[in-house]
Amino acid sequence: MNPIIEAVKANLDLSKNIPLKQAFYEALRKTIILSQIPAGSRINEKEFSTELNISRTPIRHAISLLIEEKLVEHTPKKGIVAKGISAKDAVEIFDIRKALDTLATTKAMYKMTEADFEEMRAVLTECEGMISDDKNIDKILANFNQFNNLIYEKSQMLRLREIVTELQTYLVYFREISISSLERRTKALEEHWIIYRGMKNQDIEQVTLITHEHLNRSLDFILKEMEAISHA
Repeated sequence: MNPIIEAVKANLDLSKNIPLKQAFYEALRKTIILSQIPAGSRINEKEFSTELNISRTPIRHAISLLIEEKLVEHTPKKGIVAKGISAKDAVEIFDIRKALDTLATTKAMYKMTEADFEEMRAVLTECEGMISDDKNIDKILANFNQFNNLIYEKSQMLRLREIVTELQTYLVYFREISISSLERRTKALEEHWIIYRGMKNQDIEQVTLITHEHLNRSLDFILKEMEAISHA
């Protein structure tokens, strides 16, 4: 089997209660973002259909969405090819995140009530109880997403939330790469606690500093993982 198709097949989770077209789209997108499909590689619709024994409909559905997300493109004479994410792309995305997350966090901390901070504390406490178990990766990912979404929600900046939503395609899988490491996800949770305390104390300097450090450490880890994948 073609190595590209093997990689997509490995990421294809049919245990979820979702349509095949959605499952295939998620698998193909994840494989591209994780650089398991090298940039410039051709996505052969017919070959995918034959090798995976599925119709072309879910494949076409996935490709149309990925074209919109600019993760694949139609190239003359080659057809559909993967664009992928480079190290440069990752650095750019994290630079944007630093600006957006810092703004959201500093705005949210002045608008949050005691009940809001209790909600945030409950999210972090829940994560403490499962952070060490690799079987809880999906739950930990959901928890980290919940923490970040809570900050954006409490910032009450609708347009800011709309902007960061455009990056979700990348952010979810970058976060997934980070939490695959026990050391990194444990450190990330510690950093979330520091952000929480800084917000509660309305300490702009601490919040800004730890937010940048948190994202820099995540980026460093992701760049190393991307390099390891590219040399595998």
